[in-house]
Amino acid sequence: MDFIDILKDLMVDLNVNQSELAKMIGVKQSQVSEWLKGKSKPGYDSLKAICKALDISGNRILGLDD
Repeated sequence: MDFIDILKDLMVDLNVNQSELAKMIGVKQSQVSEWLKGKSKPGYDSLKAICKALDISGNRILGLDD
């Protein structure tokens, strides 16, 4: 799985939309939209914030978990 699919699945599982995720991690909704469209990728600080906000491991968001 790639980052886009992982993030989409997490958002569905946790019933979080783009605006809610953006607020949770301190970015604009448009930035989350860009990630989900594959137009950009989050940097370290955003990845860290996603992990904290969604209570997941870095390995999970990076697709390193089996």
